[in-house]
Amino acid sequence: MGVQRQIARAASLLHALAVVCALCWALSARFVQGQSQTGQLTVDASLQNARKIPDKMFGIFFEEINHAGAGGLWAELVSNRGFEAGGPNTPSNIDPWLIIGDESSIIVGTDRTSCFAHNPIALRMEVLCDSKRTNACPSGGVGVYNPGYWGMNIEKGKVYKVSMHIRSSDAVSLTVSLTSSDGRQKLAAHTITGSKKSFAKWTKIEFSLKSRQNNTNSRLQFTTSKSGVIWLDQVSVMPLDTYMGHGFRKDLSLMLANLKPQFLKFPGGNYAMGNHLRNAFRWSETVGPWEERPGHFNDAWGYWTDDGLGFFEFLQLAEDLGASPVWVVNDGASLNEEVSTATIASLVKDVVDGIEFARGGPKTPWGSVRAAMGHPEPFKLDYVSIGNQECWMLYYRGNYQKFYSAIKAAYPEVNIISSCDRSTISPSNPADLYDVRVYTSSSNMFSRTSMFDNTPRSAPKAIVSEYAVTGNDAGKGTLVAALAEAAFLIGLERNSDVVEMASCAPLFVNDNDRRWSPDAIVFNSWQHYGCPNYWMLHFFKDSSGAALHPTTIQISDYDQLVASAITLQNATDRSPYLRIKVIAIVQFPCFNNQKSSKYEIKEKQEWARTLAIEILLQVVNFGNRAVDLNISVVGLANGIKMSGSKQTVLTSSNPLDENSFEQPEKVAPVSSPLANAKPQMGLSLRPYSLTSFDLLLEASKHASI
Repeated sequence: MGVQRQIARAASLLHALAVVCALCWALSARFVQGQSQTGQLTVDASLQNARKIPDKMFGIFFEEINHAGAGGLWAELVSNRGFEAGGPNTPSNIDPWLIIGDESSIIVGTDRTSCFAHNPIALRMEVLCDSKRTNACPSGGVGVYNPGYWGMNIEKGKVYKVSMHIRSSDAVSLTVSLTSSDGRQKLAAHTITGSKKSFAKWTKIEFSLKSRQNNTNSRLQFTTSKSGVIWLDQVSVMPLDTYMGHGFRKDLSLMLANLKPQFLKFPGGNYAMGNHLRNAFRWSETVGPWEERPGHFNDAWGYWTDDGLGFFEFLQLAEDLGASPVWVVNDGASLNEEVSTATIASLVKDVVDGIEFARGGPKTPWGSVRAAMGHPEPFKLDYVSIGNQECWMLYYRGNYQKFYSAIKAAYPEVNIISSCDRSTISPSNPADLYDVRVYTSSSNMFSRTSMFDNTPRSAPKAIVSEYAVTGNDAGKGTLVAALAEAAFLIGLERNSDVVEMASCAPLFVNDNDRRWSPDAIVFNSWQHYGCPNYWMLHFFKDSSGAALHPTTIQISDYDQLVASAITLQNATDRSPYLRIKVIAIVQFPCFNNQKSSKYEIKEKQEWARTLAIEILLQVVNFGNRAVDLNISVVGLANGIKMSGSKQTVLTSSNPLDENSFEQPEKVAPVSSPLANAKPQMGLSLRPYSLTSFDLLLEASKHASI
């Protein structure tokens, strides 16, 4: 996330203004109740005037914020599995691990006796009680437990792989259990036994636990009634049922897959930088066996990560989603420090090594590390973003040129993204793409549908890598925020000759650790839901690579409509469609948009060869007036079938409505058949709505796009 997010975050905390804003919404709706508008939307569906949207136009941006990865997308259930979160000095804090028993029966601490050089901390349990002595252990024994990330979701019949390292010079009888949060309900258990010699040296143990019950607030516990000293380290519990078998939480991964993202930008913005360089994301320390990864403190967002979700896993996730990876590299800058250009060479080499890890052959030094992790084939890493909007910092431009030259020398086909704006790009300061961030109010976001209208049409193109509505009416994810973002994306579609890629931010939030609002997907250990802006993205998931058609809207005294039209082919049955998107939002006293009597969208005619496969028309009504819209589709090479078309609407009774665990689809798309679809037709748009009209076409005689 960019530095400007921290500024925007302060504005979002002004709850009192949000209340006033909500009142304005209500007064505005009452003021125009019963009013409606009549407008004309014309779509030029001719092939010669269509233009292809870039193949990777819409993707996703993942940042380790809000426990999005640790305790979220990455399915590891144990928090602080290596006991490193408390720091290198021992004894240290073992949070969130807790002790079963009191100091008369067990003493628990940490020491530096681990068998892993990069993670030297291990847990030491000295059991004082015994089952056969005067100092008898309490019923059930003593030990330690880990509640995971606000409770582990354990499901009946599911299998969980437990992996751990153990050492002891005493005989061992240690029970490993999945239990309820109070330890009373036993879901699954396995007992580790051994003589004095069995675990005299560090030993890795792996086994599976199959749960007998459901419990959404479970814990992992180790208990014994045998005196002695036991050391534990690198304790992991992973569900066997993960997305594509690669360790990603299945339900959350499917939420991403359903968006059909064309790229995945990772590992974050501020997370990649760190508040201090010692806590920046270091790719080379996040690859290889997970037990050997040291982990690091995510000081940008205030929590520890074991780095199970590392560089390799991000590349794997991109591949699993069918998305192109976009790697944000640390360019020698944190929020509080900066490496000078004179001493940047080692960091430049580190990034080039990282590209070799992703792209190199299995016999190259770093490609062999990737191959040893089970992926001998190279990943298709074609995009590298240099830094996180540090263009304003003293050494950024000098450092950027070092990175650019070294990467292009080794991998000339890799596209390099600059953190500087377009005005700084020149032959002496080249870039393939430049990064743009937009965090603003809903009214301003809506107005930015024309943000790139006057951008020079020469290279380089922009990647809008982070955008979001923030502030008073954003809440935890409101309808009006989603509609404003939809209008902005329609503007990006229209200007996709100068905008190559776009992704929203943030993507995920664990409801137990909100560091930022709003977010696209909300979850806890066992539930999830999409916010209105998540559902809004479904209206754009077919746009990448589609043919964009010119549209024009004419409506008197109402500038709150935007629309787009694309043609594509249905992925399921290959049927041709025209999709029309329409967004409608009103102007009212709380906000300061400029009005005009007519709103027009006109396309530059560039692309002469495209196929009208499926015409999809989408309209945003950003206002509280219903609109009777007369739609005219001209230039069709194929007719519209009388049946098979549909309309999909995203709206709600209040523009500030949000989704929740109790009402996960309060604001969600609703589809219905569109009867008697034809080139000229009259349709109604609800206030505060995003509407998509999917018009089924006769089969095309042309070749595919």
